[in-house]
Amino acid sequence: MNKFDVKDLNLYYGENHALKGINLPIPERKVTALIGPSGCGKSTLLRTLNRMNDLIENVKITGNVSLDGDDIYQERNVGGLRMKVGMVFQKPNPFPMSIYENVAYGLRAQGIRDKKIIDEAVENALRGAALWDEVSDRLDGHAFGLSGGQQQRLCIARAIAIQPEVILMDEPTSALDPIATHKIEELMEELRKDYTIVIVTHSMNQAKRISDKTAVFWMGELVEHGETAQIFNSPQDERTKGYVNGDFG
Repeated sequence: MNKFDVKDLNLYYGENHALKGINLPIPERKVTALIGPSGCGKSTLLRTLNRMNDLIENVKITGNVSLDGDDIYQERNVGGLRMKVGMVFQKPNPFPMSIYENVAYGLRAQGIRDKKIIDEAVENALRGAALWDEVSDRLDGHAFGLSGGQQQRLCIARAIAIQPEVILMDEPTSALDPIATHKIEELMEELRKDYTIVIVTHSMNQAKRISDKTAVFWMGELVEHGETAQIFNSPQDERTKGYVNGDFG
């Protein structure tokens, strides 16, 4: 079962044809990694999945991106889409407030006021992000007092507190040390049981470790996609072969 279906997707930044005829199924409750050299379109594609490219001037999009069979570009309620499709960015970006309020923020934005419901949701989200045991005694402490890896897990907790169906991750460990990276990867192993995850990564080892499916991009084109083991062990396209062998990128 596919969560997203991307069909004949073209995206232009002004005259720049950034995505060229992309066709990509994204399966439900799996981790799909988007890889390829810098500037190849993988982050641009990620941002089409929750319409973040709408925020950029002079963008033109053609084709179809469907979520559970519904075209998200026909959907007028973009806020509702982003409740279903959470996002974690490259650098941890906690809000300038307490740990508790960071996680509660999306719930309050949904109009939830019952403290008992919010307390329970905050704890569940922090447990889901493998952070509760580290912060449960300082929920009123400022989020900026956490380490970089903890801040990134807090951002994941903030994303899952509103119970999305999809989590998009744009190089979520590139600013982290190896220990923090390992914790985030362990967390993804757990989250894939309940969420569809799409991750952009520059680390081919990370893609091999954590993803079920891998899609390879090259200068705005989708070169090939399939099971991660197949992409790395027996790629069909010479560009994929060169990239995964480290010949360029």
